[in-house]
Amino acid sequence: MPPERLRKAVVHVAGLIQGIGFRPFIYRLAVRRGLKGSVCNLGDAGVRIELYGPEEVIKDFLKALVAEKPPIAQYTRVDVDWQELPNPGQVPPDFQIVPSDVRGRAREFSIIPPDIAVCEKCLAEIYDPRDRHYMYPFTCCAACGPRFTIMTDLPYDRERTTMDEFPMCEHCAREFNDPLDRRFNAQTICCPICGPRMALYTPGGEPVDCEDPLAEAARLLREGFIVAVKGIGGFHLAVRADWDDAVARLRERRRKPGKPFAIMSLRAEDVERYAHLSEAERELLESPARPIVVLRKREPFPLSELVAPGLHTVGVMLPYSGIHHLLLYHARVLALVMTSANMPGEPMITDNERAFRELGHVADYLLVHNRRIWARCDDSVMRVVDGRPAFLRRSRGYVPMPVELPFEASGGAVVAVGPELMVTGAILRGRRCYLTQHIGDVEGPEAVDFLDSALSHLAHLLRLRDVRAVACDLHPAFLTRQVAQAWAERFGAELVEVQHHHAHVAALMAEAGVPPGEQIVGVACDGVGYGPDGMAWGGEILLASYRRFERLGHLEPQPMPGGDACAIWYGRMLQAILYGRVPEEELRAFLVRERLKGFKHGEAEVDVVFEQLKRGLNVAWTTSTGRLLDAVACLLGLAYRRTYEGEGAMKLEAAAARGKPGAVEIEAKVARRGRAWVLQTGDMVKQAYEALLEGRRPEDIACAFQLALARGLAEIAIRVAEQAGVSTVGFTGGVAYNDAITRELRERVKAAGLRFLRHTLVPNGDGGISLGQAVVAAIKVIMGGG
Repeated sequence: MPPERLRKAVVHVAGLIQGIGFRPFIYRLAVRRGLKGSVCNLGDAGVRIELYGPEEVIKDFLKALVAEKPPIAQYTRVDVDWQELPNPGQVPPDFQIVPSDVRGRAREFSIIPPDIAVCEKCLAEIYDPRDRHYMYPFTCCAACGPRFTIMTDLPYDRERTTMDEFPMCEHCAREFNDPLDRRFNAQTICCPICGPRMALYTPGGEPVDCEDPLAEAARLLREGFIVAVKGIGGFHLAVRADWDDAVARLRERRRKPGKPFAIMSLRAEDVERYAHLSEAERELLESPARPIVVLRKREPFPLSELVAPGLHTVGVMLPYSGIHHLLLYHARVLALVMTSANMPGEPMITDNERAFRELGHVADYLLVHNRRIWARCDDSVMRVVDGRPAFLRRSRGYVPMPVELPFEASGGAVVAVGPELMVTGAILRGRRCYLTQHIGDVEGPEAVDFLDSALSHLAHLLRLRDVRAVACDLHPAFLTRQVAQAWAERFGAELVEVQHHHAHVAALMAEAGVPPGEQIVGVACDGVGYGPDGMAWGGEILLASYRRFERLGHLEPQPMPGGDACAIWYGRMLQAILYGRVPEEELRAFLVRERLKGFKHGEAEVDVVFEQLKRGLNVAWTTSTGRLLDAVACLLGLAYRRTYEGEGAMKLEAAAARGKPGAVEIEAKVARRGRAWVLQTGDMVKQAYEALLEGRRPEDIACAFQLALARGLAEIAIRVAEQAGVSTVGFTGGVAYNDAITRELRERVKAAGLRFLRHTLVPNGDGGISLGQAVVAAIKVIMGGG
């Protein structure tokens, strides 16, 4: 038989492939089949493979490339160029992993790898006394460990990460170069001889004399001390979660009187001792991204109630680095509080010097290491809402993986800066939108700088050159607008203002794959968003495409005496809604007798608010769902003032979860006002007030109010959809985290024969706004339609 004809194939692979052990995988596939050639990383996060061999063997390789791909790998495009080989001398002698081609490009930009939790094989070595990685917290391999947080540039190679400062020892170098070793070509490989090291200090910077800093820090935690812990994406503040005194001390020093703390346990079995855990929640908890997962507490709750006071849920995560595993292993406690180490309004702390400077008055000890964190990255937070996972915060473990769009915006990129609270930035290019890590509340210069630097780092990794549009919120006073204006000026790009709730709905449309030109009915419910009429919106039913929207329904406008003071002191909002619906003397007596904690200045403030309402002095108006839920939380004695964003609504939901559906009935009335349908929320609050006076349980009233709100929103959305001839209704905004409201709304929408959309890829709340801003700007400026 004549010898098989040799051919050459050049394969370009795009997707999530760098930083996950992909080159060793390709090496083994090729060598196993006797193929010659090479594989290398490209500067766009892709991979190029050159193969020499018989055509049938190369085709078998290509099948295995798909069938046997690493579990974490994602392919978005595979291109194969076949070439003839007239000269057998062109065939290389073997197959090699060759140095990265920094300027090399595939047919499309690939996905930049996120941080990946330490794998089971590395953990086994950490706990194996016979292994040289025994008790070493930075143990990792080609398939796990930090990626985005240590990456300075692409392609993903050691010299372009902060591990470049730690030359490999001979043992690590041997493993790195051994094709049969699990750490073959693992860029973050290290061991106790050559890798980063932990150290324990007092707040004054004095080293603590101990043999094992991690074990000593764990002992201190077990004794109730507060320890600042440097991890993968920044510092946490840790304390044992089962001692009231220890948690109370952290709250006082951290200046967070009520905001729920996240906690960390070593195993899912430990979590089940204090929280209910469904299969979907366990899957999230144990996933390679290792997010915080919001779980329902068990009763009685065996940890301190100060961890998540007044709530029926608690945020839980499992360890995702060797540091956290060993800390919990040595601590021998059920759970540790593990909360971000930043003061209110400031970004998470990442470097050692700043930690000593700013955490000395909070932490009793500081556990640090000497590997630099290049990209600050807070923990992701997820919750299963109505049976589906939803992001509360999309950050470590998911960033900077893109959202695939239902259209391609060719001819330039779009940058979006988000709103003011829970901010992420975004860069849209082609058919993908890349969101930054969680930035937080942009209310000061440090947060402005963090947003700008996060966008700049992402732009650098994406090789961004041409920006056509920069999108920002419609609100004229948001500090994020400063960042938008600076980027627009730098690139000569058009500045595009996007209304807050339109951005919410557009983000939902984009992740759900709604094509340009189509419309949906978007129910957008949250705390506040600046409306084109200057009013504070927050309970909106919009008929929307990407390009435009029409407001065809909303909650009844309610007065806000003192403006934003109503968002902090819930008694003011309650008084304003019931004013004119309950006799003044009766209302005053109730507020003074029962709800005075909802007013900063007590009884005198109640009288001042009455005067403001009578005269219309310093009274704004709002359709905010958040302010409505705050008022009801105050009415029922659940919350009186805001100490963290969404507190009233969260405590109302916690009470409603203990309520009995149907025990109290609240009617949701809808009326037509011009072109818009209006849900008469004032009447609903009055019904709740009357039920309370009748002696009904606050939990049952809370349950009834939530369901009535959902029924009213569903009724308006269905009417608008039927009138507009639209078949899809979506639910977005922070209120969409409420399990009962989401379920009731979904069931009613689907019963009407309509499709129901909710978020699964970006946060329901303001963390998803940047995606919506980016797609609206792209449609308007680049595509000119939609």
